[in-house]
Amino acid sequence: MNNTSLKKSDLLDTLTCSIVVLDTGLAVVYMNQSAEVLFGQSQHRAMGMPISSLLRSREILEHLELALRLSDPQSIRECPIELANNESITIDCVITPITLRDWQNHLLLEVHRIDRKLRIVREDQVIHQQQAVHELVRGIAHEIKNPLGGLRGAAQLLESELDNPELKEYTQIIISEADRLKHLVDGMLGPSRLPHTESVNIHEVLEHVRHLVGAEVSADVQFVRDYDPSLPEFQGDRNQLVQVVLNIVSNATRALAGSGLILLRTRILRQFTIQQIRYRHVMKVDICDNGPGVPEHLLDKLFLPMVSGHPEGSGLGLAIAQTLMRRHNGLIHCESVPGNTCFSILIPLEEDHAAY
Repeated sequence: MNNTSLKKSDLLDTLTCSIVVLDTGLAVVYMNQSAEVLFGQSQHRAMGMPISSLLRSREILEHLELALRLSDPQSIRECPIELANNESITIDCVITPITLRDWQNHLLLEVHRIDRKLRIVREDQVIHQQQAVHELVRGIAHEIKNPLGGLRGAAQLLESELDNPELKEYTQIIISEADRLKHLVDGMLGPSRLPHTESVNIHEVLEHVRHLVGAEVSADVQFVRDYDPSLPEFQGDRNQLVQVVLNIVSNATRALAGSGLILLRTRILRQFTIQQIRYRHVMKVDICDNGPGVPEHLLDKLFLPMVSGHPEGSGLGLAIAQTLMRRHNGLIHCESVPGNTCFSILIPLEEDHAAY
């Protein structure tokens, strides 16, 4: 095949970038195949449709009008948009006025979807941040536990020499507080036991936690289940998985304050990347609630030790849960807006993978 036998539109269809050409009324006159996939419309059906019917974003519409009026290219980075199917995504886009004779006063819109890239970067930041904090905590824990042991031992020796029961109360306070601090430091270091691998059914784990929590919460807290029955069993530590799910579900019930919905949903993802490794199949478990949401200033710090959105919380639950997931080669991430908070547990279903 020589170069002249390839149509220009065929070349555009090979691009992973979504290309849309708009007329002076911002109506579609051309879309390549990537744009058809992104917007869920064939070029034939989209012809003549206003771009506002394919994506909803005041910022992009303003830049399109500006590019038309000034004949000046515009670019937008990390712009959130909503598609016609109500899916919210993030894109980079470039708007270029076309100067060709037959296409004057038309605009070329290039759209790059960047959700996946942003997610991977965000996950890497969370993992590296947690690893750095964990190493810092290990160093501090070593410096704390040694003198604590000495204090506790000295208090026990002193108690054995005392005859006055009232004075022994003070040594008991020293001993109990030393034990409490040791327990706190151990909790910050996370679980020391390695996973006990066995065949696990994730739906059995979810149902077990639902029954545990359901017996303690108000009847106004309702559980909605949306399970994928095709999910296979996988190799994991059931007790550790119960601990992870129980922690997240318990947080959701506290956020609801006695009334609301908790969604338990399972899905399988294909060709999905976790910690820079692409797996063929990944199990996704969503635990969502319609509570007030996670405060914005905590979103990037949720999985760090001693960070809690509840006054009575220890701030260790999510940090430990993330550590347990990393032992399963998995990850937990959270997305939250008022009325919809969703923690997603991601676990590879096989050892075969392709590293980037």
